[in-house]
Amino acid sequence: MSMHRLFAEQLRCATDATGQVDVVKLGELVSAAYEVSDRDRQRMIDARAHTHDEAAQDLLRTQEFLDTIVENIPIAVFAKCAKDSRYILLNRAGEDYYGVPREQMLGRTPEEIFPAEVARMVNEQDRRVVASGMPMFLEELLLEVGVKGHDRVVNSRKMLITDDAGDPQYLVGVIEDVTERVNTQERISHLAHHDALTDLPNRSAFNAALGERLERAQEASASFAVLSLDLDRFKDVNDVFGHPVGDMMMRAAAERLAAEADGAFVARIGGDEFMILMPDDVYREEVLAIGERLVEAIGNELEVDDYLSHVGLSVGIALYPNDGVDAATLLANADSALYRAKREGRGRVCFFESEMDRELRDRRLLLHDLRQAIEQNELLIYFQPQARMNGEIIGFEALVRWNHPTRGIVPPDQFIPLAEENGLIIQIGEWVLREACREAASWPRPLQVAVNLSPVQFQAGDLERSIHQILLETGLAPTRLEVEITEGVLIGDFARALNLLRRLKALGIRIAMDDFGTGYSSLSYLQSFPFDKIKIDRSFISNLEATPESAEIVRAVLSLAHALHMPVVAEGVETEAQRAFLEREACEEMQGYLIGRPEPIEHYFDLIGINVERRRYA
Repeated sequence: MSMHRLFAEQLRCATDATGQVDVVKLGELVSAAYEVSDRDRQRMIDARAHTHDEAAQDLLRTQEFLDTIVENIPIAVFAKCAKDSRYILLNRAGEDYYGVPREQMLGRTPEEIFPAEVARMVNEQDRRVVASGMPMFLEELLLEVGVKGHDRVVNSRKMLITDDAGDPQYLVGVIEDVTERVNTQERISHLAHHDALTDLPNRSAFNAALGERLERAQEASASFAVLSLDLDRFKDVNDVFGHPVGDMMMRAAAERLAAEADGAFVARIGGDEFMILMPDDVYREEVLAIGERLVEAIGNELEVDDYLSHVGLSVGIALYPNDGVDAATLLANADSALYRAKREGRGRVCFFESEMDRELRDRRLLLHDLRQAIEQNELLIYFQPQARMNGEIIGFEALVRWNHPTRGIVPPDQFIPLAEENGLIIQIGEWVLREACREAASWPRPLQVAVNLSPVQFQAGDLERSIHQILLETGLAPTRLEVEITEGVLIGDFARALNLLRRLKALGIRIAMDDFGTGYSSLSYLQSFPFDKIKIDRSFISNLEATPESAEIVRAVLSLAHALHMPVVAEGVETEAQRAFLEREACEEMQGYLIGRPEPIEHYFDLIGINVERRRYA
């Protein structure tokens, strides 16, 4: 309200009904108005003073906050006088980076702090920023010299600050030590392209190197060789000595390969498989010589921590451009050559040949047909009789056969390994077990039926539950079923396999050790598990008459089994002389062509107690 309006209002209030002005009252009103005005003015003065104090306090708090931030930033921060590069600010991280207390740096120039070479480099950078007015950025700079920055990698930024007139005033910079981060990135990159166990390049690195080599070879019309290598019998090292020793052996083998490869690109692509990329324009004879030298080097004894192991090496070779002009073809053909080398006895070097490609395609086709055979019920079960030494039939072994629609009967040694490699053996094994139990349950004579179980079946699925369910479905008494296993079942997770065998035996099922004498650890397994039967491998029986060593091995096995109260079945008995020898040595049972070949069960109706005519018209 304006002073005039305020006075008019006060005068109106002091005038009575007759129009007389009450001077005293008017004075009181004016005095009261001045007092109010004075109080308001004082409040305004006080408020302004308070606001000024708050602003000052806010400014102080802001400055302290900024100082705290700069002091605790985890990267080095510094400020210098632009004229002489004298340090005027350094935070705590800067002290750690330089390794010098700030009291020894503030107010001093680089020449007064650092060695001459370092000071020269710092001053040169400062002059460049001041002269150009442009910031300087350095990314992942390796410091070859420095106070604490020796062999450190840093990111740095330095910029110029001018005054109101545009003249240089300060140089402000930050330095971030990224050595550990760079090292970590390098380690990650290294791990991404190298095998963790052997530190050789891995499959990814090999594929990249092969791609680059193909580009160069195509441009220069050069040739080169790709070698595919696989360690022979290395699985036995893991199985016998355990994986820690196996890992040491693998590293030792990798070192030998790298040392003997004449500087070629050696990679471990997984498991016990390696690849080698040979230099350009090497002759076929040179590649063969290197391959043979590698086979010899790995074939020598590997000794690690008092463990000795004889592993071997097989090598397959493909040549560019004769054996392929792209990576996929070259690798496939090198693998085909390796497959031939292993099939022909291992410890060999094989070059790719065109017929190998046909073999590989045939193998893939056979796998395709096997999958269809399972779906279309092309598999059959043949039965081979087992007998006491006097000829009394006591049971049959169920053997799977494949009647291919165009190939005819495919030998088991062709499709069983293929099924095990691809996991089909689980489905095939369950089918064989079910059909064998169903057939045996229908025999009038309660003879035993033996079924082979693959190690793959033990490793996958609930085998105990599956067998139990099949026995319930078919009605076969558990005591009539005998499962045959090789020591491969017990290799690996021995405790788990042993526990499973005990549970199967608790059901009443008999357990037989098949192919006894052909592996490494059969004796220790006989100590760990009370097998119901031991089967001597046919390879020893077939050589009984030819080699005295085989006869001694058979005698030793029989003596051991008798001491452990385990019956023995001799496989592969084909002659009367073999039977007579076994009978003299007190072998209990036999199986082989002398007793009967694997045949459809109809061939043995009389042995299982079935009248042919009655069965035909039942």
